[in-house]
Amino acid sequence: MYLTQTLAGFRGRRHAGVIDLDKEDGHDPRDFWEPLEARHGELLLDPGEFYILASKEAVQIPVLQAAEMTPIDPSVGEFRVHYAGFFDPGFGAEETESVGSKGVLEVRSHETPFLLEDGQTVARLVFEPLTERPQRLYGQDGSHYQGQGLKLSKHFKPWL
Repeated sequence: MYLTQTLAGFRGRRHAGVIDLDKEDGHDPRDFWEPLEARHGELLLDPGEFYILASKEAVQIPVLQAAEMTPIDPSVGEFRVHYAGFFDPGFGAEETESVGSKGVLEVRSHETPFLLEDGQTVARLVFEPLTERPQRLYGQDGSHYQGQGLKLSKHFKPWL
């Protein structure tokens, strides 16, 4: 998984309000997030801050597999790239007409600043075979996240 090049991501505001999880498309993202631009292809993550980033490359999970995002070598520092970390069968797959889906990463650095460079590997996907084809593929009946790029959750209005 790699960083995107233009809008690098979002940093959560430290003292934002409460998000009403019943309100889809109901919150102004500027009340909760700051946009981040990479400078000279680099992004410095401050310890303890929460970031939303996207993979540089599209992710495709085959229909007969699932995938889990795992961290890179932990010896490089305390750096967590995803709090959910699971990709369902069919995410970004041709069968669901969503080729080009980016992996959106929930990122937090702990204790020390962490410098990310454009194209730097920050996580790996570990694929697991399924015992049978799922009855329904990810996003087949619609999903806020299928076909996504850098994107906040469904609770926020689109970033303008």
